[in-house]
Amino acid sequence: MNVLITAATELEIAPFAKKNKSAELFIHGVGATHAIYALSKKLNTAYDVVIQAGIAGSFSREINLGETVLVKRDGFADIGLLQQGKLSSIFEMGLAGENEFPYHNAFLENKHPILKTTGIKKVNAVTVNLINTDENYTQLIREKYQADIETMEGAALHYVCLYQKIPFLQLRSISNYVGERDKGKWKLDEAIHNLCFHLEELVNRF
Repeated sequence: MNVLITAATELEIAPFAKKNKSAELFIHGVGATHAIYALSKKLNTAYDVVIQAGIAGSFSREINLGETVLVKRDGFADIGLLQQGKLSSIFEMGLAGENEFPYHNAFLENKHPILKTTGIKKVNAVTVNLINTDENYTQLIREKYQADIETMEGAALHYVCLYQKIPFLQLRSISNYVGERDKGKWKLDEAIHNLCFHLEELVNRF
């Protein structure tokens, strides 16, 4: 089976890469813009599944630092309008249809069967272009999109793979809570270790 492993940076999957030298790896860069362009070009080649692996921030304290999760739906959270403390999406502004392909109810959903059979926790995610420490804005994003975690590239993977009709998985491990910029409070090493452990488990299922 032809499996592609993608990540924003080499650091996030370094332990997996060191152990699995024959795996096909692709570093698409940080941020949705880089990811969409790079993945669109790369996925002109046929793959049976694409797995994006990386660290993430969690909105929810019910998800432990270092814990690994799979994303069942994602979306671009900061494309829209922020006015007088209200966040409006492009769908609410009438600029796109919330069920216009590849969207379903305004989200980019993943229906891969592994999501139903693995014991890894399943979560809702949002993708943002701006890392911020504004608690009010963070709360707006979390409540509006019912998001558990935040990344900078996840929705790009969903968007491209849904268009290309390529099965995909987004695997994330939680390094920090959203808004916490003191890296002394992060669990980066633990998150990367757990990420690569579960990544290898997933790859071995194909």
